[in-house]
Formats: sequence, C-alpha cells, structure tokens
Amino acid sequence: MKPRQKKSRFYYYFWGTAALAVVLGQVYVGTGYRRMAESNDAISADINLLVEVLTVPMPQGVYTPLIPPPVTYPY
Repeated sequence: MKPRQKKSRFYYYFWGTAALAVVLGQVYVGTGYRRMAESNDAISADINLLVEVLTVPMPQGVYTPLIPPPVTYPY
C-alpha cells in the first residue's frame, strides 16, 4: 500500500478561501440579478400604464376639467 499524501495547512486554507470566494460571488451576482429584475418590472409597469392611457378612447364633445371645481359649502 502506498503512503497517503500529506497535505499542508496551506492547501486547506487555499481551497477554503477559494470556495468562500465562489459562494460570495454567487450571492453578489444573484443580488444584482434580483435588483435588475425588479427594475425591469417597474419599467414594464410604467410602459403598460402609458399604453393603457394612450389607448383609452377620449369622449367626444364632453369637457372634463383636469382640476375639479371648488367645493362651496352652504353657511
């Protein structure tokens, strides 16, 4: 039987650090992807609202003020 190879502490420190760097990189990329997806959802919602507003037919011959008339209270 061959004797087992003896590994130094440096070997375990190196591979432990490498594994930790990979995991932290994945977390960083995943967080950025989630933020990008949320941003895209917000932009898509804005575009959908704009399309809805632009495609709603305007009533013909009816004046609807943008600012409602002031309310008068009887005293």
